[in-house]
Amino acid sequence: MNLKISALEYAEGVQNGSISAEDFVACTLEQIEKVDEKIHAFLSVYEGAVDKARDIDKRIKSGETVGACCGMPISVKDNICITGEKTTCGSRMLEDYVSPYDATVISRLRDEDAVFVGKTNMDEFAMGLTTEFSAFGPSYNPWDTSLTPGGSSGGSAASVSAFECSASLGSDTGGSVRNPASFCSVVGYKPTYGLISRYGLVSYANSIEQIGPLSRTVKDTAFLLDVIAGSDPLDNTTVDSTGGYLSGIESGIEGKKIGLVSEMTGEGIDSAVASATSSAVSKLEGLGATCEEVSLDMVKYSVASYYTITATEAGSNLARYDNLRYGYDFGVEGYEFNSYIERARSKFGAEVTRRMILGGFVPSAGHAGRYFLKALKVKSKLSREMGHAFEKFDLLLSPTVPVLPFGIGDKIDDPVSLFLVDINTVTANLTGRPAVSVPFAVSGGRPIGMQLMADSMRDAELLQAAFALEQTVRLPEVPI
Repeated sequence: MNLKISALEYAEGVQNGSISAEDFVACTLEQIEKVDEKIHAFLSVYEGAVDKARDIDKRIKSGETVGACCGMPISVKDNICITGEKTTCGSRMLEDYVSPYDATVISRLRDEDAVFVGKTNMDEFAMGLTTEFSAFGPSYNPWDTSLTPGGSSGGSAASVSAFECSASLGSDTGGSVRNPASFCSVVGYKPTYGLISRYGLVSYANSIEQIGPLSRTVKDTAFLLDVIAGSDPLDNTTVDSTGGYLSGIESGIEGKKIGLVSEMTGEGIDSAVASATSSAVSKLEGLGATCEEVSLDMVKYSVASYYTITATEAGSNLARYDNLRYGYDFGVEGYEFNSYIERARSKFGAEVTRRMILGGFVPSAGHAGRYFLKALKVKSKLSREMGHAFEKFDLLLSPTVPVLPFGIGDKIDDPVSLFLVDINTVTANLTGRPAVSVPFAVSGGRPIGMQLMADSMRDAELLQAAFALEQTVRLPEVPI
């Protein structure tokens, strides 16, 4: 069974009878068993997935109509709720939590007969860029297991790259879908804020986080967006979807104006990444687009603004885990209030604790004006800058990450250096714009992704450009 086919090729094969959903899902589970000891992409695997796939085959043989996913095996980041399954968020705090409901994205995929094969590893509560901050151990890059797969959706990206599923769902707060997509050489999509419902996503920073798909091709991403996007009465931040993301994807980019963001391609960029970016510009121009540099002055303040805002929101969101409202079985006898809360929260890891402390400090009396309100001003100014840029350009281009995938442990003790890895991705989150990482090059066995951004609700146009860029490259296969 060829597990390397695209999600769309799988769906077409099941529909025309050349592929058995049961056999494909069974082989997918065998692949997980074979490689996941090295990759550690999964925190839980659903053996019942084969039974669900078998039912798809039976329904097709009996002439019933099945959903567009046709039993497609999909993995899910472990901060997205699935009824009756654990949702740990990569944390000891929630290691025994079983969700009583489905996230909206899960319901929509179920309606189209997707099959979920398991939950993927992640940085604890999505706070990290390498998946090393999972309470259950790190994930590893399928291209080289000495390297990080990126984060926080590292398990999702690794599972797609290692053929352990056809596609995956992750969440992107500051690049947590696009960063690991770049490191693992898969497609990672962060939609316009509100395009995909966040109902059932465990909250980290509500004002900027989004669920996004990871897949092996841009067309697969567009297909998944058609399934999961759109307004949801359970999430009042959602907007109506224009749909048709897949149908017009081959429209091309002739005549498009693309801005190369100078602040995302300058100081600190790896030479191989800079070379790949120049090549991407040439290829886009060869497709009929025009490219020129554009400056977004507020980008240099974006990382500081991002971590100030997200820490503040995280401090508020995670305050509920005091073991009085949410938590685990832990008796109260022998403690006064403060010592009990301290003991109850001791299950949080170091990175979550660091951000919660920061989130309590920056908005506090006497400091809010110096930190939190300044961060909000940066966010507002950056959004205005982006708006002005999109008056001139149709799309913006940058490398997804300014450095090559680095080794496990290389940056874990240097949080400032680690935070700066986000420099190219946080802008899309702070401004609510859509962004996509497209696999573009491999340097010394280390993948490089290119990021394209578009104005709000121009997701279809963004995917057309991503598809056009994707068609210009032929990359080596992952050596898994």
